[in-house]
Amino acid sequence: MQSTMKNRILIIFSLSILSALIPDKVNAQASVTATATAQVIAALTATETAQLNFGRFSPETQGGVILLTPDGVLTTQGTVVTGGGAHSSASFYITGEPNATFSIILPSAPAILTNTVGSQTMQVNGWQSIPASGVGVGKLTGGSITVQIGAALNVGTTTANPVGIYTGIYSITFSYN
Repeated sequence: MQSTMKNRILIIFSLSILSALIPDKVNAQASVTATATAQVIAALTATETAQLNFGRFSPETQGGVILLTPDGVLTTQGTVVTGGGAHSSASFYITGEPNATFSIILPSAPAILTNTVGSQTMQVNGWQSIPASGVGVGKLTGGSITVQIGAALNVGTTTANPVGIYTGIYSITFSYN
């Protein structure tokens, strides 16, 4: 009986020591206050400052191609003869967040120029730009840059492309990286 009593005392003593060692409350979670940030930057804008203009020309007997580089150099292939008048590469003034980089996506398909008094057409393709098109090609140093666009105009014969003014539209995409 003494050993049973000793065992009980030992158990009670052990439980009292264990209960003193076990904390009253166990934390299974923690809370923290954190910070979130956001920065609004200037919108990217593009303004056409010069239209793509292949100038005045005559297709002559077989037609050909008029090449207009982004820096404004005009050359012809085939029987196309230039006829004076102004020509110009397209020019776009881009503004946005200072020193941000942006991408230029040129048209993936030809633009169609249609005779304003008839239904005859010419195609514009072979798009080029300065800076070159692609991802991260431009930098808005000081918050702005001028982008120049050139292309090739495919000209048919005088029958396919009679006298007149030909106009059309195309799309270029400028976007932040």
